Amino acid sequence: MNKQQLAAKIWESSNQMRSKIEANEYKDYILGFIFYKYLSDQLVQFVTKEGMTAEDIKNLNEEDTDIVQYVQNNLGYFISYNNLFSTWVDPKFEFDESNVRDALSAFNRLISPTYKKLFEGIFTTLETGLSKLGESAGKRTKAISDLLHLIKSIPMNANQGYDALGYIYE
Repeated sequence: MNKQQLAAKIWESSNQMRSKIEANEYKDYILGFIFYKYLSDQLVQFVTKEGMTAEDIKNLNEEDTDIVQYVQNNLGYFISYNNLFSTWVDPKFEFDESNVRDALSAFNRLISPTYKKLFEGIFTTLETGLSKLGESAGKRTKAISDLLHLIKSIPMNANQGYDALGYIYE
């Protein structure tokens, strides 16, 4: 995805949120979900390089304390399979607004103590503002799901020849 395509995707996501939240709040949701996607993708890339198969990744959960600690020591955080961005956008997964709330809560709980200053509170605005995305759980679920599916194609690796995350932030 080149920069022009990426800018169009970000603009499309802003337009999608326009009727739901104030214009000055777009960045909190869009950047929050994009950064969560980035962290999820980083975790999947890391465990894959460490030899995990797709089936192993499906079994990632908090109960496996050795894996949790190993990932935390290397990345600073841990995200279980059910809380991965890629799981949320999988057509086989029944996504709900509560998945985001649970995932953000778990993320804060599963930050390595060494990395608390770096990661703690980065999703607070996103977490506390989800209620603004609709007056019912169903409407919020749809709004969040639509946004997730819109940004799922945004690349989070260096294969495009530029820093996509940095460009998005700008």
